[in-house]
Amino acid sequence: MAAKKSSARFWSGFISAYGQELVVLGCIVVMFVVVGIYNPRFLNNTNLVTIFSGNAYIAVAAIGMSLVIITGNIDVSVGSLIGVLATVAGTLVVNGAPVWVSWLVPVIVGMAINTVLGLLVAYLRIPAIVASLGMLSILKGGLITATGGKWITGMPEGFFLAQQRWLGVPAPIWFMVVLTVLAAYWMRVFPAGRTFYAVGGNAEAARAAGIDPRRTCVFAFTLHGLFAGIAAVLFCTQLQVIQSTVPPNLELTVITASVIGGVSILGGTGTVIGSTLASILFGCLGSAMVFLNVSAYWLRAVLGLLILATVLADMARRSRYQSAATA
Repeated sequence: MAAKKSSARFWSGFISAYGQELVVLGCIVVMFVVVGIYNPRFLNNTNLVTIFSGNAYIAVAAIGMSLVIITGNIDVSVGSLIGVLATVAGTLVVNGAPVWVSWLVPVIVGMAINTVLGLLVAYLRIPAIVASLGMLSILKGGLITATGGKWITGMPEGFFLAQQRWLGVPAPIWFMVVLTVLAAYWMRVFPAGRTFYAVGGNAEAARAAGIDPRRTCVFAFTLHGLFAGIAAVLFCTQLQVIQSTVPPNLELTVITASVIGGVSILGGTGTVIGSTLASILFGCLGSAMVFLNVSAYWLRAVLGLLILATVLADMARRSRYQSAATA
């Protein structure tokens, strides 16, 4: 009897902690089955590799975005940042920099830029949405002014990290899986990771417990810059050319992946596992529409509906918790 109660508590806690992630995973499985039956080519190995590998950079960027949103903030400049960092990587290697330098510099620059953004939010108390909108304009305008949107070509063969295969598996998939596991473990086990949830859930209570919300905020943005830099390297090494412009709607896609993956837009809850699964779900949706002969323009509408449904579900869940707490 005691074993049954213990098992029931375990599964209840597991579902409570990872309910949204399980829903997203279920949607992916259902999509594979339904679309695969309708058009077996959807399950072709080449298409599956494209889905997972082609969306890995979005998943990596969504890890960092999830950390920021969990602390109760948001960054709408991530798409512009990835565009700038991709251009930096391509420009460096074309001008003779070693390949490893062209990979490392964007990561460092991304961390530096987002650290500044975090300082503006944490210490100058500029709302994150306002500060990141300003950063978006600076990065986007500066990129177009400096490059004119030209194409970067002539990169050496060793530069194309995203085209490499390690143990037969595309490198982007390795990055996506390993970084997701490491980030999830760090957030769950290490005190520094758990402070993100404390600050996002209740900053005043966190401060009373000895946590500095400002330092935590800056740290979250710095880590976000790290993941954005890695995502930029994966993004710019997918193809033989780099267009030095901001990828359209990329910031919305990254934010959407975090929210649909179960990260509360109000902060304090969620996991990076969900954001990675949601990124894969986006890839599945886009590919499924092709195989089902549905216009790709419907993808944005579907994602918009998913965001609304997820936010409403999150608000309803919070309302139930508050009612239970006051009962």
